[in-house]
Amino acid sequence: MSPIDELLGRVTSGGRCHAGTDIVAALVSRVHALRLADDVIAGGDLIGSALRELDVAVTIYRQTSHSDEVGRRLLGLVGEFAQITGWIAGDAGRHRRAAELYRLGIGAAREAGDGIVESNLVGSLAYQISNVGDPVAAVGLAEASLAAAAPIPSARARALAWDRLAWAHARAGDVQATVRALGSAAEALAAGTGEAEPSYLYWVDESELQIMEARAYTELRRPLRAIPLLTEVLARYDTARTRELAIYSSWLAVALVDANEPEEAAAVAGRMLDLSAGMSSDRARRRAATVLRRLAEHRDIPAVADVLDRCRAGA
Repeated sequence: MSPIDELLGRVTSGGRCHAGTDIVAALVSRVHALRLADDVIAGGDLIGSALRELDVAVTIYRQTSHSDEVGRRLLGLVGEFAQITGWIAGDAGRHRRAAELYRLGIGAAREAGDGIVESNLVGSLAYQISNVGDPVAAVGLAEASLAAAAPIPSARARALAWDRLAWAHARAGDVQATVRALGSAAEALAAGTGEAEPSYLYWVDESELQIMEARAYTELRRPLRAIPLLTEVLARYDTARTRELAIYSSWLAVALVDANEPEEAAAVAGRMLDLSAGMSSDRARRRAATVLRRLAEHRDIPAVADVLDRCRAGA
């Protein structure tokens, strides 16, 4: 039995419970395992497990005794669990629940004095609102995420905050602000600090910034800037990350439509739809719907008609 299971057993039975650094270490491993699971499992399939893991972290913080330092670490971990669980909830299509989880995490991170976790949570909420809410409101949140990350010696945290601000500006249609924020994201990552980076930012690298740049240019109807970037990244992208591969392919399909290359767009869309078939991901479903809507503008072209007909047959 793990240290956490033993501790929870004592909590349930009403025994004396103390959480120490061994519990902190165990929770660090569990939250990272949840992030890695999210890399390969869609939100609809993972949300139940994620909510249970968050509940464990909250229960340990609230129902055990611990030193001030351990308490601070536990609060920070509640923030980390809330961030990844909110992200998974969003992918499951539970956007209101995701926003609640992000706000729970923001409160925990602030109380813990953990600016990096706070920045990630505020930025995650900004990203969700950019996609399913008011992009102008998202800009303000993304700026708050950037402010939280500014004094922290983490190149990846600052790059991620700039990237989310760029996306909010792109969704709001502000071309110049988008370009400036994309440039700042690249500069932040390239500058580095030599400091150890938080483990939960393992995925923030040059390829991810390149993908965001391409997505932003697609959103702004600049396909000639987006297509080379997406083509390059997708050619080397990890095929085990099926959901992201499908979602990023959807942006290439839309960029090709905008570039008046409907046959190529249909080929990419066909692969994207194959990848996302049966996937319990709201993000993938929304992107598939967008791709099909844009392809429908060229339904008189046989390659496009074949993709549309296949989708209707499978509906």
